Amino acid sequence: MFKNSPASYGLIAIILHWLMALTIFGLFGLGLYMVELTYYDSWYKGSLDLHKSIGLTLAAVFLFRILWRSFSTQPKPLGTNKTMNQIAHTAHIIMYIILAVIVVAGYLISTADGRAIEVFTLFNVPAINFTFDGQADIAGEVHYYAACTLIGFAVLHALGALKHHFIDKDKTLIRMIKPINAKN
Repeated sequence: MFKNSPASYGLIAIILHWLMALTIFGLFGLGLYMVELTYYDSWYKGSLDLHKSIGLTLAAVFLFRILWRSFSTQPKPLGTNKTMNQIAHTAHIIMYIILAVIVVAGYLISTADGRAIEVFTLFNVPAINFTFDGQADIAGEVHYYAACTLIGFAVLHALGALKHHFIDKDKTLIRMIKPINAKN
């Protein structure tokens, strides 16, 4: 039930998937809101600190998810079209790469001034002793466009899951909602 099987995702993979999905969409919304604030808005610093803290927490969960995926059984694709299965697999890898780019770019934005990032006032993630001209601006552009691209991929991913459920009528979506037995 907790671990993946050849027929289904386990509870840990399912929780990681949905936790990350909700967090990514929440961070995207918060990020869009933040860029509209001015320095003098009362929520300017609070939203920025929250975005950074949640973003770094997401990065830790993302690393755990990659490790979990690396050491877990992966359920077999339900579709018989090998090309579509390969496209779906490639899209997952691309989403992981884009998320890594977003995290690194966010870190570079936040540490461009040489200061550490405070995470929920619990601990600090230190700045690296390396900067480049225009770091915050360049990293900001990369962060924004990579986030928009990730949201686009996530929407396509969701549409693909809905296609599996309503058109193909297979259990691709169901097995990412709840663990299922091989005999179901």
